[in-house]
Amino acid sequence: MKKLLFIFLLSGIYLGSNAQNTINKTMFDEKTNEEILIGYCNKDALTSPPFDEWFLAEYESYIVDKENLKPVIHKVDKDLKIVIVLGTWCSDSQREVPRFMKIASFLKIDPVQISIIAVDRNKEAKNIPLTSLNIDFVPTFIFYDHEKEMGRIVEWPEESLEKDIEKIFTNI
Repeated sequence: MKKLLFIFLLSGIYLGSNAQNTINKTMFDEKTNEEILIGYCNKDALTSPPFDEWFLAEYESYIVDKENLKPVIHKVDKDLKIVIVLGTWCSDSQREVPRFMKIASFLKIDPVQISIIAVDRNKEAKNIPLTSLNIDFVPTFIFYDHEKEMGRIVEWPEESLEKDIEKIFTNI
């Protein structure tokens, strides 16, 4: 079951890149009185209005701690897959996701290796079964190597994104 869900999640981004109607959907959030992303999305959605306002500001101002990523650089390969579950309405997601995406760019992680799923306040995304991912808080970054979960960062890093990523990669 987990393998089937994993394949489903990862195929969502691939299929989404070929079918514009399946990614980057928005819905109206009555609590914030704003549009939020829902379901599969990509960096293009995050860098487009209205999400670009917070995404680009954080992405551009963040300085990657390259020293802590040195041990990770050579471990990034095609078998690495990352699932990010975020809420565009969530201040933690607005802070950590742009930072993570800048780190991913530094590490030269291919965007097709990253699946991004935007959820509503109930941690649900239309037609995407997330229960087996055990998402309690957003953002959640789940790292997979050869379809096996290596580790995750939930809501915010314990030390820093770079140090937490390095710890995850040390466990390979």
